[in-house]
This record gives sequence, structure tokens and C-alpha cells, in this order.
Amino acid sequence: MAAAPAAANLPALRGHNAALVLDLLRAAGETGASRSELAEATGLTPQAVSKITARLRDAGLVAQAGHRPSTGGKPRTLWRLVRDARHAVGLHLDRDEVIAVLVDLLGGVVAAHRAPFDLGAPCRAAVDAAAGAVRALPAGSGRGGRPLGVGVACPGPLDHRAGVLRRVTGYPHWDGHPLRDALSRRLGLPVVLDKDTNAAALGLALRGGEGAGDASFAYLHLGTGLGAGLVLDGALYRGRRTGAGEFGHQVVQLDGPECGCGDRGCLEALCLAAVARGDAAGAARVLGTGAAGLAGLLDVDRVVLGGRTV
Repeated sequence: MAAAPAAANLPALRGHNAALVLDLLRAAGETGASRSELAEATGLTPQAVSKITARLRDAGLVAQAGHRPSTGGKPRTLWRLVRDARHAVGLHLDRDEVIAVLVDLLGGVVAAHRAPFDLGAPCRAAVDAAAGAVRALPAGSGRGGRPLGVGVACPGPLDHRAGVLRRVTGYPHWDGHPLRDALSRRLGLPVVLDKDTNAAALGLALRGGEGAGDASFAYLHLGTGLGAGLVLDGALYRGRRTGAGEFGHQVVQLDGPECGCGDRGCLEALCLAAVARGDAAGAARVLGTGAAGLAGLLDVDRVVLGGRTV
């Protein structure tokens, strides 16, 4: 009786193991990795890795990348991702701008489209504009054909599991809007949704960017708002209600200027006010004060700054 659930989960298990191998090959880049290296890194048997790489090869996703020099035995065959075998779309919805990129399996940008965007517009109009940015990409070109899906990054707070926006600061009309499903219906593609700061922090961790080698770091994003993405002990930290990272809405001046969140004297309000009046040094002092407090609170190894204002 105990074998039935395991048998029922075999397809999911195979998919999980294939995803592990694909992710390792993505990290290995053009140089590739051998089956024995993949087996050691995943904990799978060499036989299981051989079956997985054979299936991926038959699907056109992987190809041989030469051989590892022999150390006494048979030279080991290296496998690499065929970077243009598939494509996906990344979509960044900012308060005043939308950026869409078509990327290959190694994350390389194949094409990009940038356009004005109004997050304050009615939800339907904003979703139409976002879908239009995706359609503006040459998504049907190359061997990859139709994109596998769309990854959307936008200001929070939001629930990434349900794909629903919450009360985005300054734009309460988005509260409860199922942005993920609405975009998926418009485009006829799978869509995933996350906060822009979380997407950036995860990108740093995956792509070997500044701070990626550390077990714990904070990414602070200063653009049209101020937020944070947190990687703690090697994992993206979202909080129990997925609301972690609202760094800009810490009150540091009780009688300070009003913030879009409804409080006064928030880091975001003070920092953006300094930027608006051309006081870069003042903005840096505010941001530095907040960053120091965050580093002291979380004991992170590194703080990384980003965003178009930075």
C-alpha cells in the first residue's frame, strides 16, 4: 500500500530532478559539467543523471560541450545548456516605466523593450499596457519559438503565491487584484509574480553578482521607491505573510514629511525628498542610516545598492 503514493509522485520527482540538473548546467555556463559532477552535486546516481541528460538531449535542451581532460581513466563528456533552445520573458513594472526582456536559458538578454507606464492607471488599462510590452518583443523568433512563460517583478506588497497585489504604496486600487492571472489570460502564457526587490536579490544570488557569494546579504533598491530584498542563510527571505523587505517604511523622523504609505518620516519619504531637491549627500545619509540599522539588526555580510536612482 505504501508504494502507491510514491508511484503517483514519480512524474513530479522526475521533473524535480531534471530541474536540479538544468539549474546546475545553467550555473556552469558554456563550459558545462560532466555527468559525474552533476551526480555529486545533486546526490543522484550516475545512472539517474545519464537518463536525465539523455531526455534533455532528446528535447534539444542540452548538448555536448567537449571533454574533461583524462586523469587516468576515460575522458569525461561535458554537457551544457543549448542557450537558445527556449526563451522566457522578464517584465519589470515600475511606477512610471515598463521594461520587457526576452532571455535565453542562460539568462542572456536577446531583446528588450522599454516604454512609459502608469501604475496609477485603472488596473485593466495597466494590465493591457504590460501585455503590450511583452507583445512588442520578437518572442517568436529563433529556435526557442514561443516563450516558456513570463516572470513579472513589480512594487509590493504582494502575495507571490497567489499572484495577487496588496496595497501598493500610493496605489491602493491594486489591493486584491489578481495581476498574475490577468496577465496570463491576456498573453496565453504561464506567469509568475514577485516583488521587484525580491527578484533583484534572487538574481544576484543566482547569477554570481555582487554579494552572491555571501550566505546573507541585503539588496537595497532606490528608484521610484525604496525597498529591500533579503537573502538570509542562502535563501530568499519573504516573511510569514510574504511582506518582508518593506525597508523604506521605517519611521526615522516622527515629525517628518508624509509618506505615501500614510505614516510620516519614513526612510523612503526622506530619501526621495532629498533626491527631488538635488541633495545627493542628504539622500545618501538617510539611506546609509537605514542600511546600518538593517545590517546591525540582521547581521548580514553585505549590503548591495541598486535601482536607477543609485
